[in-house]
Amino acid sequence: MSLPRPLVVILGATGCGKSRLALELGRRFAGEIVSADSMQVYKGLDIITNKVTHEEQQLCTHHMISFLDPLVSYSVVDFRNKALSVIEDIVDRQKIPIIVGGTNYYIESLLWKVLVDTKEGGICSATDRRVGSRTSSPNRKEELEKLDCQELYKQLAEVDPEMAEKLHPHDKRKVARSLQVYEEVGVPHSKLLLQQCQEEGGGPLGGALRFPRPCILWLHTDLPVLDKRLDLRVENMLAAGLLEELNGFHTLYNQQKIAENSQDYQHGVFQSIGFKEFHEYLTSNNSCSETRKKLLTQGPGPNVPPVYGLDVTDVSQWDESVLQPAVQILESFLKGEEPAVQPLTMEYDQYEGKRNRRVCELCDKIILGDREWKAHLKSKNHQYHLKRKKKAETHFCTQSSPDTSENIPQDS
Repeated sequence: MSLPRPLVVILGATGCGKSRLALELGRRFAGEIVSADSMQVYKGLDIITNKVTHEEQQLCTHHMISFLDPLVSYSVVDFRNKALSVIEDIVDRQKIPIIVGGTNYYIESLLWKVLVDTKEGGICSATDRRVGSRTSSPNRKEELEKLDCQELYKQLAEVDPEMAEKLHPHDKRKVARSLQVYEEVGVPHSKLLLQQCQEEGGGPLGGALRFPRPCILWLHTDLPVLDKRLDLRVENMLAAGLLEELNGFHTLYNQQKIAENSQDYQHGVFQSIGFKEFHEYLTSNNSCSETRKKLLTQGPGPNVPPVYGLDVTDVSQWDESVLQPAVQILESFLKGEEPAVQPLTMEYDQYEGKRNRRVCELCDKIILGDREWKAHLKSKNHQYHLKRKKKAETHFCTQSSPDTSENIPQDS
């Protein structure tokens, strides 16, 4: 009996070579590539979303690219349902699905049972099927997002205080999603997520793994090297016609919305990393650029499979440092063996609070998570406000100190 085809997942920062490795593995192992990028699902803006070229798509079959109208809102639940169907079809044809990230929460939706699906007929976990669903407007989440942040957060705090405590009041999309879940399912979002964690195979990160033994490869590089590559990528994008692409898109989709004062950067392809930064250029003909980064932030846990690191710092050593180790790891998975390469180990404090909530009165900010709080205390913004406070306190003490010079005896 042949072993099931493993799910391959390639993670890493923008500009580290994920697409290159996916193509090489896909051609070598008869694989098909599934994009897990939240912006590449939309038609157009091929340069700014860094889609693989038409020629590259001919070398290996690609899925989940350029199939949506740019103005359509597309949720992670929509992505998960379609992508899982695509993956199932690839496996049925005895091919290897290769997931390329992308967007972390899109990838997580494929690896773990972490989402609550409120739509009837969708792909649901056991928890979802138990609670069923109520009827609601198909655009309910967007309707909720039109509310004021304070009002929206207040509503969630009333029906699901535990979830409200875990979310930032200004994170309108997540707050609206949790409120939508409660309205449509009739059960607090926090309770559903807890039930998923408690199901067989679940853990602190969520529900059980969907695929029993995914092969996860993480491409990493030194940050100074990555910064240079990203700068070069922006230059190459500009040379390839980035500004012309943005101008054309602006004329087709964005110009009328701006005239009507209805432009929205929170839905559709307008969320694309870098597109907001080109708004000033599009409306005033001033040029600007933005280096784009996105690093892997997924933490460890009992339901997290091993992650194999590949160092892409020196591209001249690509075959020795990246391709050959990746091939050996995948060959081991296909044989049902443990790879000779050791997976990455990460320091992990089981008592660390990822959702602990703190308020920095100095910066007027709400910070979620112990690591985020430590990072905030070291941030330039916090240090700036801290210096201003100390300076103001010193000035106040100086002004408030009594002047006793008149009581000092004078020499005769």
